[in-house]
Amino acid sequence: MKRNTRTVLGNPFLAWTDLAWKIGEMSMASAQVIAHRTRRMTAAGPMPNARDRQEFTRMGQEKIGAATESAGAIAAHLAMMNLKFGVRAFRHMVTGTAALMSLATSRSVGQSFARQAKLAQTVSRSAITACQLSDSTARLARRGLKPIHARATANARRLGKR
Repeated sequence: MKRNTRTVLGNPFLAWTDLAWKIGEMSMASAQVIAHRTRRMTAAGPMPNARDRQEFTRMGQEKIGAATESAGAIAAHLAMMNLKFGVRAFRHMVTGTAALMSLATSRSVGQSFARQAKLAQTVSRSAITACQLSDSTARLARRGLKPIHARATANARRLGKR
């Protein structure tokens, strides 16, 4: 079942729920594929025929291919994520410190209230960034899972037809 991932992005709870759903789908498909291939290996015995050898070879190649794609997707997302959130963290640190220092140097009650509101806005932006970090982390895991999920579900469909 295809779901629209655009509605998931931006909401950490939905992003993590969607990831859990994908992991569940992959686990079910993997169990089916493992059961099929184990039965096939058992039936083939010590002398598998050409078709069995081809399937067993494919099994190993798919695992290496999926792991390579997964590692590449994770590395690319991490590189972007680290830079983006590193800049944001530094910016929040600087603006938070400036707002705190500004509050500390207030000369009147009115000025203190205004600067306190500014500090609250700064802290609120930091909380939003933390939420975005959670969402980005879920997307990182989803991108790493995607090639593995794709192969497991495709194999379950392909081998289920036999």
